[in-house]
Amino acid sequence: MNVVTTCKIRRDIREHLVSAYPEISFQFCEDITEAEPFIHEAEVLLTYGEDLHDSHIDKASKLKWIMVLSAGLDEMPFHKIEEKGIIVSNVKGIHSIPMAEYAISMLLQVSRQAKTVSENERLRRWDKKVRMTEITGKTMLIAGAGAIGQEVARLAKAFRMKTIGISNSGREKDFFDEVHTRSDLMTKLAEADFVISVLPSTPETKGFFAKEHFEQMPSDAVFLNMGRGDAVHDHVMLEVMQEQLISHAILDVFEQEPLPEAHPFWGMYNVTVTPHISGVSPDYQPRGIEIFEHNLKEYRNGTNDYLNKINPRKGY
Repeated sequence: MNVVTTCKIRRDIREHLVSAYPEISFQFCEDITEAEPFIHEAEVLLTYGEDLHDSHIDKASKLKWIMVLSAGLDEMPFHKIEEKGIIVSNVKGIHSIPMAEYAISMLLQVSRQAKTVSENERLRRWDKKVRMTEITGKTMLIAGAGAIGQEVARLAKAFRMKTIGISNSGREKDFFDEVHTRSDLMTKLAEADFVISVLPSTPETKGFFAKEHFEQMPSDAVFLNMGRGDAVHDHVMLEVMQEQLISHAILDVFEQEPLPEAHPFWGMYNVTVTPHISGVSPDYQPRGIEIFEHNLKEYRNGTNDYLNKINPRKGY
């Protein structure tokens, strides 16, 4: 069996895989260009999913399974993958810990005026009039009540928050006081002090938040997007913040990445920009490889109990 990577894998993980599976041939490549000469022999492909095109799938005549070491799948050539009957799985859920910590930390930074405090420190300015607020006892609405949303809600409970989830099904989920479908979103936004988006990029979620949704939020609400940038179009978000419909936006994802240097978001006092880092963690690859090894066992045994198996037709 030939396993080819199109992304850089940590050395300790490479050594573990080679030692644990001596009967498997691993070709560790750092990018798709380096992997191209080996793709035609690959039975299994490990990738972050952003570098594959129809031409690669056509060339990989022996390919049976793609393991995506990411949760985002919006750039995958699913039509060609489905056509060839290739299994796809991903690492959905491993981002929950760092992303939940990111969400709470950013809300705390906004409530405790971290930008202003840091600037005052730089200027050696002693200003005790900086307006501090609290996040304890507030209401948080989370669009996307899956593994990441549930972990955010779990941490929010430490601050005695009321948690409202929005999901496709509206079914009850752990750590949420309420879960509703999209049809209830407009009415629930009026209750929310914090609105968190962890939505993936699908045809149904593009432009999920429109200006009318922000008009329903309290004027002192904080919006945080760490799912996918197209859940709210950049021009809509810009208009919302220019008109100060809400008090602050924390944006980790954008329709265009990297965010252009000239974009107004960079200079807006009521917007915090981070460069798509909410899921970054030193434990990211080890957690992803755990899922890969579970699925590798299923693949080799010919069973079908894959973790995070993807439906190519739906894209998730």
